[in-house]
Amino acid sequence: MNYQISIWPLAAVLISLIGSIPIMLSDRSPNLRESWTLLIAFLKVVIVASLLPTVLAGGGFQFTIAEVIPGVPLALRVDAMGMFFALVASSLWFFTSVYSIGYMRSLDEHGQTRYYASFAVAISATLGVAFSANLLTLYLFYEMLSLSTYPLVTHHQDAEARQSGRKYLTYILGTSIGLALPAMLIVYSLAGTLDFKIGGILSGTGASPQTLALVLVLFLFGFAKSGLMPVHGWLPAAMVAPTPVSSFLHGVAVVKVGVFSVLRVIFHIFGPEQLLAVNLGWVITTLASITILVASLVALTQDNLKRRLAYSTIGQLSYMILGAGMLSAVGMTGGLLHIAMHAFGKITLFFCAGAIYVAAGKKYISQMDGLGRRMPITYLAFFFGSLSIIGMPPLGGFISKWNLALGAIESGHLILLVVLLVSSLLNALYFFPIVYRGFFLPAAQGEPEGIKEAPVFCLVPLSVTAACSLILFFWPSVFYRLAQLALGL
Repeated sequence: MNYQISIWPLAAVLISLIGSIPIMLSDRSPNLRESWTLLIAFLKVVIVASLLPTVLAGGGFQFTIAEVIPGVPLALRVDAMGMFFALVASSLWFFTSVYSIGYMRSLDEHGQTRYYASFAVAISATLGVAFSANLLTLYLFYEMLSLSTYPLVTHHQDAEARQSGRKYLTYILGTSIGLALPAMLIVYSLAGTLDFKIGGILSGTGASPQTLALVLVLFLFGFAKSGLMPVHGWLPAAMVAPTPVSSFLHGVAVVKVGVFSVLRVIFHIFGPEQLLAVNLGWVITTLASITILVASLVALTQDNLKRRLAYSTIGQLSYMILGAGMLSAVGMTGGLLHIAMHAFGKITLFFCAGAIYVAAGKKYISQMDGLGRRMPITYLAFFFGSLSIIGMPPLGGFISKWNLALGAIESGHLILLVVLLVSSLLNALYFFPIVYRGFFLPAAQGEPEGIKEAPVFCLVPLSVTAACSLILFFWPSVFYRLAQLALGL
């Protein structure tokens, strides 16, 4: 692949980091602060989108920031896989920024300047992960994301928030330092490089199957943001954060950074052929299958809407890892596609949960009877998001799950097809009752009559992301092309 040396990858990463400064300086002027937020989010999308045509044509961009270790620079590279993730993250950050204005103002939340500034730093770290040229750069931005999202998780500053924040950092930093960092050192000692390469840098190193298995397991659990059980406990705990944070954490940034890091390791550190040769795909698919089924069963038991969505997220993340572990072209493509399809569907669901809380003050599903008739736009968007996550046409989630199902057949592991079908049924069982209760059950006695749709700044983003889930069913070609280029197909 031909990579052009360009400052634009660095600009895409830094614009929101630098933008956090005027956001903080505008503390006494909410309108100016939020204008800065929207301007920075818009410019970030524009910069990322401007790089897309070159990548779709088979090219790319690179920029070396500094030579940290001989042969392992701190460097950025825009390739197809990075562009795939950056396109999803930057576009959804813009919608989250719009949504945040309606949500935070409606509830008159404290610490809004800290909130917007932390968000800006977090999206910089996310783009840094997407555009990392090697494992060291990815690792540093991964840690930057962990630290920058801590103030978001602990936003409410009460005892529950602080306890959840400690749990969040313990899981995320403990695993990355204790597991992923040693794995990275082993990779460097074996390959003499940490650069990402289609086909993997460990191919031809002569490493034993036992060593490769150890490194693989260290990475799978070391990047705990991916939510694999049993290192998933931070994710439900993070639900104490404001809903826009949950939307971005669970729909886009933190969790997808974890999955993206795992997929980078599978595709561009090990390489599918190497994993097939030493028969390690079953390790990945077994861990992913267990997580998918257990998380879906736990989601069924949750009455708190955000917690149900959190456990749903844990299961859905493992669909992406499951696809990668199939080590078949179609399955791996499906795993990558699910990053985008899930992101638009799940952020819609979290936006809807926040809109319900803003408009009706309700967190629990058992209290939401009849709300759909008073908030029809929100509940219709929730229905669309649910269909996408379940994997039903005509929503985007069907496209990724169809590829995953074909991948299970192609790889000859029909048990994985059973996992996909059973889990999709469980998805329907924990989503459809929410919609049914909202539209078809009568409201509880004594329910206030004045409940209506949330403010327009909340309503528009959830409507747009729901529409995007529909559009992606009919026009998924950009993400298809990026996924195929990322896999060297």
